[in-house]
Amino acid sequence: MARWTVAALAVIVVAGVAAVPGSPQEPRQDARFGYVNSEQILRQTPGYAAAESTFASEFEVFRKEIGDLQARLDSTVRDFDQQSVVLSPSNRQAKIEEIRQMQGQFEQRSSELTQRAQERRAELVAPLEERIQGVIDGLRAERNLAFIFDVASPGNNIISADRTLDLTPMIIRRLRGDEPSDGP
Repeated sequence: MARWTVAALAVIVVAGVAAVPGSPQEPRQDARFGYVNSEQILRQTPGYAAAESTFASEFEVFRKEIGDLQARLDSTVRDFDQQSVVLSPSNRQAKIEEIRQMQGQFEQRSSELTQRAQERRAELVAPLEERIQGVIDGLRAERNLAFIFDVASPGNNIISADRTLDLTPMIIRRLRGDEPSDGP
């Protein structure tokens, strides 16, 4: 449903651009579209399997560390549950505080490792994505396409666009009053 809405909106915008007369760079009347599935392209790009394998082995180290921390925390909580009845109120409170600190350290370290894993994956995949983007841009120019949509992207479906279709300068001129509006 969202894909149809985005596609319909893009057609309306391009139709509106094509109908704007008198702009310094007249938009092409023959604007054409294409689409790609970036996930499928990435998976089939030479070098992706090696990058993914490297990431998987490095991620296993992160996963093991998180698992070890979780096991230590679980063990401490289990020990506390078994001993809490015999602990004095002050010792019980001290043990609860120790568990809270361990939980905080676990969450912090888990967050750090997750962030490092995401950064590492981006490092490994970025050169491939740059190469893919270059090929897509070249194909868009070669085939004289205005837009290329990414059917695999839930948020930003336009991955390459013809700059002559950029309405930004015209909108700025109209906002400044330098160019009359077509409206009443």
